[in-house]
Amino acid sequence: HVQLVESGGGPVQAGGSLTLSCAASGYTYGLTCMAWFRQAPGKGREGVALIRTGGGADYYADSVNGRFTISHNYAKNTYDLQMNNLKPEDTAMYYCAARVSGNCNWLPGRYNNWGQGTQVTVS
Repeated sequence: HVQLVESGGGPVQAGGSLTLSCAASGYTYGLTCMAWFRQAPGKGREGVALIRTGGGADYYADSVNGRFTISHNYAKNTYDLQMNNLKPEDTAMYYCAARVSGNCNWLPGRYNNWGQGTQVTVS
C-alpha cells in the first residue's frame, strides 16, 4: 500500500504561481506512474499531469500544457506540480495519485492510491 500526502495549495491571484508537492510513503518501490488530478465543484475528476517513475516521460492535459510542470524532487522524495500563469479556471481540489502497475493513464479509475487533496483557489 502507498500513502500519499499533498501540500502547497492555497489562494493565489490570476497570473501567479504555486508548487504542489506529493509525498509518497509505504510500498513506493513498485510505483510505475505518478499523477496529479483535479476536481472543481460540480465537475468530474480530470487528469492534469502524469509522470512515469524512474526518470520517464511526462504528459500534460491540453488545458495546462506549457503552464504546469510535473517532476520528481529527488532531494525531498516528492512529486511536485509547478503551476505558473494560473487562471481562475484552475481553481479546484488537486489530488496526487499513484499506480503500482501498468503505464500512465488519464483515467482516475486506473489509480488505486490517492491523497486527500489540496485546494487551489485562483481569483
